[in-house]
Amino acid sequence: MIKAAYLHIPFCEHICYYCDFNKVFLKGQPVDDYLKGLEQEMRLTLTQHPIEEKLETIFVGGGTPTSLNEQQLEQLCESINNYLPLVANGEFTFEANPGDLSKEKLQILKDAGVNRISLGVQTFDDELLKKIGRVHRAKDVYASLETIRSVGFENISIDLIYSLPTQTLADFQKTLTTALSLQLPHYSAYSLIIEPKTVFYNLFKKGKLPTPGEDIEAYMYELLMEEMAKHGLCHYEISNFSLTGYESRHNLTYWDNEPYYGFGAGAHSYLDGVRRSNIGPLKKYLEQINRGILPVQEYHTVSISEQMEEEMFLGLRKIAGVSLSRFQEKFNQNLIQIFSAEIKELTAKKWIEVNDDNIYLTKQGRLLGNEVFQMFLGVFD
Repeated sequence: MIKAAYLHIPFCEHICYYCDFNKVFLKGQPVDDYLKGLEQEMRLTLTQHPIEEKLETIFVGGGTPTSLNEQQLEQLCESINNYLPLVANGEFTFEANPGDLSKEKLQILKDAGVNRISLGVQTFDDELLKKIGRVHRAKDVYASLETIRSVGFENISIDLIYSLPTQTLADFQKTLTTALSLQLPHYSAYSLIIEPKTVFYNLFKKGKLPTPGEDIEAYMYELLMEEMAKHGLCHYEISNFSLTGYESRHNLTYWDNEPYYGFGAGAHSYLDGVRRSNIGPLKKYLEQINRGILPVQEYHTVSISEQMEEEMFLGLRKIAGVSLSRFQEKFNQNLIQIFSAEIKELTAKKWIEVNDDNIYLTKQGRLLGNEVFQMFLGVFD
């Protein structure tokens, strides 16, 4: 049963140097046509894959969803509420950037049932913000949080990025101290990944991107875990920390390897055992939609063996890890037997541990997460 939906708004008022998401400059774009197309995609998809019971989570990401004007935001929220019914205690998240959140926009979101705001902060160091191509400054974060709270939002998350160019351990400590002083219920923190087709990638290829290096990055991650624990935040996924009850229920859908709808240009979905990715370029996306055709670019039917591998490398991102009994229930297979060689090797290295019903990363394993996940890829080939 499908419990989650993601909607992609690809418009940005500026492009950050590290970002490889499907996005375009807002100015001069056919935003109104796109919102109509999004509504048409929901209608077409739900004809083929109807909602059986109300959804538990909706996540609107981008791009920058809040770069839309008030009228467009209202239209988007109306479409969502018309097509995607949410349970009474459902989680309805909007991503936003500091500095583009007026009280009017936030009130529109609140009135539409949005109850969680995820704010892209990245760092509180103004010099670093300039270096990574962000246009907001630390003062904009404080102002935005004040406005968000004044409208009545309590479930607020901020994103941070570490291992940024020229960033030191002391710099990251300062950002963490500031972030934690805000006393928010949820924090996400990711190490910088240099992706192709970004400004940073081009600089990196030319040897002009001075990053801190793997050792400093590992120290930063250890510092992150220590500071979050000190402030009573539960480390529930490799990059995510929250007060109890404030975990991102939407993202847990992905890590639990559950199905979800994905709407919008470049969006991904997982329906009836098939992973789909939508056409990215807006013009092509709209052409398909206007012809009454779903804008899917790629279909991949996930075999049972692939599903089992995904269960491992997605589930091990959670600090609780993968449940042996849930695996048995889902696949009618014994997890320990299927992955015996991998589990034996990783246990010997002290990167994972197994208890009565869970297999999970050790603290050392969290530092080497990607190496652990790789072990479960292509096991059945």
